[in-house]
Amino acid sequence: MNFNDLPIENKLKNSIKYADFKSPTPIQSKSIPVSLTGKDILGTAQTGTGKTLAFTIPMINKLILDKNAMALIICPTRELASQVMQTVLKLNVREIGIGNALLIGGESMQKQLRKLKKRARIIVGTPGRINDHLKRQSLNLSKVSYLVLDETDRMLDMGFTPQIELILKFIPKNHQTLLFSATLPNNILRISEKYLNNPERIAVGSLSTPIEKIKQETFQITQDKKYHELINQLVERSGSILVFVKTKHGADKIVKRLKYDGHSADAIHGNLRQSKRDRVIAGFRNGKSRILIATDVAARGLDIPLIQHVINYDLPQVPEDYIHRIGRTGRAGKEGSALTFLTPNDRSMWNSISRLIDPNFKSLQSENKKKFKGKKRANASFNKERKFKDKKKFFNRKDSRKSSFKDKKKKFGFTNNPKYFDKKPSDDSTTDSNKKNFKFKTKKKFKNRKRPKKFSFRKFKVKR
Repeated sequence: MNFNDLPIENKLKNSIKYADFKSPTPIQSKSIPVSLTGKDILGTAQTGTGKTLAFTIPMINKLILDKNAMALIICPTRELASQVMQTVLKLNVREIGIGNALLIGGESMQKQLRKLKKRARIIVGTPGRINDHLKRQSLNLSKVSYLVLDETDRMLDMGFTPQIELILKFIPKNHQTLLFSATLPNNILRISEKYLNNPERIAVGSLSTPIEKIKQETFQITQDKKYHELINQLVERSGSILVFVKTKHGADKIVKRLKYDGHSADAIHGNLRQSKRDRVIAGFRNGKSRILIATDVAARGLDIPLIQHVINYDLPQVPEDYIHRIGRTGRAGKEGSALTFLTPNDRSMWNSISRLIDPNFKSLQSENKKKFKGKKRANASFNKERKFKDKKKFFNRKDSRKSSFKDKKKKFGFTNNPKYFDKKPSDDSTTDSNKKNFKFKTKKKFKNRKRPKKFSFRKFKVKR
């Protein structure tokens, strides 16, 4: 199949040729013909398979045919929104004559307002900034007939569900919706049931397995030796390297150390302004900085063809993010490699990542447990009756020490004096009779004693 075979406008065919898009990828060849008919789509495919072009071609074709229609593309991150807008601009939208606006945080609000006033019909943005414009009443979505939710699983993970639902209230009921996601958890299915109208289910490849051309390796290491091993890997490997870390502070710290050690490196994370992010990505694309240290903000939507190696310095917080991380390399059919550092503390997370990639995966820990349990049972078979009898014996047994101590108590009374414990009881029966006949002589004296009626204490005066 070729792009020329698609039932699209000639203007759009020419712009596709001009942008040097030659043959469609599997997700494009499956979804474009369906979306051109006006059906809703629930699409799933791995990162780097060309999902962006799969929804931009039908979108532009629709806007060419209907001069009043608008399109809205919602993305989870600024980077992904910027990348989608670049694809839109590649298709020569300016020559076709469709206005556009990129609504993302970190950029000038005045610039965005100017774009919206010029009748922008293609709106690409993040949920937060789109809602800001809706509150200001600077954005009117009443004519949106084409809606795209890109990387929806990521948006839901980031907590954008309320904001997305708020945006959808401003969109008319009669519109076409395309929902694209790399994974398909239950919350995505619930949203598709709520907002999609009899969607066509399009899936390309497995949702959990990474791209086959990516060579995956693991390296067992302790936390204190991670940085030194990272240096070794950077020296051994050639080409651009993307290193993923857990925190923003960690990214900045590693960049400082790398620069001190003579490596060209930059960091990208959520604390950077949009202008700074753009400069960092541009520098990495152009080859000015060979190493890019990133948090999971860059795990999706960062389309840089040069990335040859991905190093997971820290494991991700969510198992699905591992697939999106290593999906930054090996894009568009090219080969890539992914190395993951594993510390003893990473065992449980790595097991869950391995189970996501391979459902038949069994961790070494669980296997060892099974072996241990098996050996125990083989040595001594479990018998309820016998166990109960043993308990009876234990509770009914007479301890020689306790019994002897009780006997001595009876004979000699309560005492802590060790001399009395070794005393032998006398055979004389007179002792018992003496005990019985013994009477306290002064008993009557105390009993009959009378207290004086008037009784007073002498006052003690202190002589000063």
